[in-house]
Amino acid sequence: MATFRHRDDSTDRHRSRKHKKEKKKYKSKYGSDNDDDQQNTETGQPSLETLGYSNVNNPFNDVNLESKFVWNKKKQRDKKQLGLSETDLQRRERDRKREADEELAKLNKRRAERERELELREEEQTRIQRDAELAAMGDWEAKEEEFHLEQAKQRAAIRIRDARAKPIDILAMNLRLANEPEKVDDDVNLEIDLDEPYTIFENLSLADTDELHKDIQMHLQLEKNPKTLEFWRAMSVVAEDCLCKMRENEERLRSGGIALTVNQDIDRVLSGKTVSQLSVLQDQIKRKFASNEPIDVEYWENLLRELVIYKAKARLNDMHQDILAARLEQLRNKQREEALKVQEELERVLSMQETEVHGQGVVAGEGIKTEPVDEYLTEAQDESFIKPVNQIKQGSNSLLLEDYNRAMSPEPMTSLSRDDRELEIVDPMQDLAELMDKRRVVLNTVIIPKHPKLEEENTEVIEQVRNKDESIASTVLFEQEAAKGVDEDEDLFNIEAELGQQTYNWQDKYRPRKPRYFKRVHTGYE
Repeated sequence: MATFRHRDDSTDRHRSRKHKKEKKKYKSKYGSDNDDDQQNTETGQPSLETLGYSNVNNPFNDVNLESKFVWNKKKQRDKKQLGLSETDLQRRERDRKREADEELAKLNKRRAERERELELREEEQTRIQRDAELAAMGDWEAKEEEFHLEQAKQRAAIRIRDARAKPIDILAMNLRLANEPEKVDDDVNLEIDLDEPYTIFENLSLADTDELHKDIQMHLQLEKNPKTLEFWRAMSVVAEDCLCKMRENEERLRSGGIALTVNQDIDRVLSGKTVSQLSVLQDQIKRKFASNEPIDVEYWENLLRELVIYKAKARLNDMHQDILAARLEQLRNKQREEALKVQEELERVLSMQETEVHGQGVVAGEGIKTEPVDEYLTEAQDESFIKPVNQIKQGSNSLLLEDYNRAMSPEPMTSLSRDDRELEIVDPMQDLAELMDKRRVVLNTVIIPKHPKLEEENTEVIEQVRNKDESIASTVLFEQEAAKGVDEDEDLFNIEAELGQQTYNWQDKYRPRKPRYFKRVHTGYE
């Protein structure tokens, strides 16, 4: 079977053979071009092979693309004018090319250095801007945390004032009363609890303990005072221990087991010790673990675990004693200041009385002429002072001397109803024991003070007593002014002035009128 060849294929083969002959001729005349390829590789310039170009296939339509360009006229001129041989010309060309490559490498190096400097400059500017933003944001974050902490303290004060305080409010306000008493409002009816702070976890449920633990963590994150931070850290340790034990007991009870009890041996060893004594004991236990002596590992691990809790409680006890001492000193200073104020006020009033009694007075004919004192007015004022006290005494006597009436006692029952007979009978001694247990629980619980509710019938008497409860100096000054009487240019303002009733024109608009029509409905527009 005959095979036909295309004309283009023969042309390509002809060009390929021609290219090989020219390349072979060039190598025999000028030597190999491996040095050029190696230099191109060293300088990082792409070769024709990597670009995919050849004498046959290239976008420039150059059949001599792979051959090296030689400036023959220049070579001939150098031979004639300088008298250089072919070897000298090749060496000179290599030197020139090497210098050009070195210069190109220097240029590339300087360009890389400039780019690197530019990157470093941009990084430095970015870092400076970031530091400035962090400084500004850091200040804002500190202010924001301080704001949130202050809001938490204000919420605690409001809840205590409204008699709906949480356990965290008691702890926060105790610290504030000791450290910042001037920021506590007077209407916050609360004083520092005499019991240790960690006793607040007693009689709390699992949900309340979990909520208290979260509140302690919140205060621990927002607080900046070192002493207060130490207090919240110790409270956090105790809260985590109580929460863990409550969860274990709940799981045991859910599975039908028995709740965990306090190890009496560990409690006997650790209770009553100070922070320094517990620290020494902790170091001894750690040294015992480091030694190779045969020991009960489980017992000493439990002891070390409980030692951390007792150490936190001891630290809380020490801080609580300091808080109580600080609060006691504050109350003493406050009472001392109030006593000094009352003493100064009394001295001022007494000095005024002495100047009026023992002074020279006013010369005859000087001053303002006064009218004689109205005796009925002074008697009415005296009666106004005495009347509230007499009302209180009469009310108390009437309550004490009320006559007995038979209706006050219930009538005895002759028979019990069916519902009453089906009621459960409780032993009085058992009921008394349960009542005493409940009272102990209430006594051990942190009592939140509530405002007493005033009865309606005693409201007027209490208001009169409050109005009567004035300072001694104010009462003395009032009596002195009332005894002076009324001058010509003075008048009493305790008399009501009668005003004439004035009629306005617009009052007739709202006067009730008799309707003109009855049962008439307006169904359209005019």
